[in-house]
Formats: sequence, structure tokens, C-alpha cells
Amino acid sequence: MQLVTVIGLVAAFCTTVSYIPQIRKIWATGETHDISLKMFLILAAGIALWVLYGVLRGDAVIILANSVSLAFLAAILFFKLRNVARGRG
Repeated sequence: MQLVTVIGLVAAFCTTVSYIPQIRKIWATGETHDISLKMFLILAAGIALWVLYGVLRGDAVIILANSVSLAFLAAILFFKLRNVARGRG
């Protein structure tokens, strides 16, 4: 395996699992008021574009890592939007 591939895989792993502590905290506390909805919406758009970029390039690492990131981000957005709807922002 080439070094550039290893670096890409490690980077993808790190950025993808970075959402897990936030999801666990939200799950445990139910609190999302300190999370910026606008920032997460912009981030979701960016990650979706990365998935599209990966598809256009045929790069499985980019597609997989960003698809998983987008799923984790969707979980955070679900909790945030649910709390906004309940008036708990």
C-alpha cells in the first residue's frame, strides 16, 4: 500500500470518528443548545460535496469516509433540530 493511501485512510478515520464523542455526549445529556445549527448545516453541505467529489473521482476512501461522516452529522442534526422544535434549542 502506498504511503499516500495510508495517510488518506488515517486522515479519513480520524475525521470520521471525531463525531462520536459529540454524539455520545448528546445521547447522554440530551443537550444541544451549545451546538451551532448554521455551522452544522454548512458542514453537512461541505461533506455532501466531498461525497460527490469522491463519486466523480471514483475514490472509494473519500466516498466511504465522507458518507459515514455525513451519517454521523445527520444524527447530530436530528437531535439539534428535535430540540429546536421542542424549544430547547
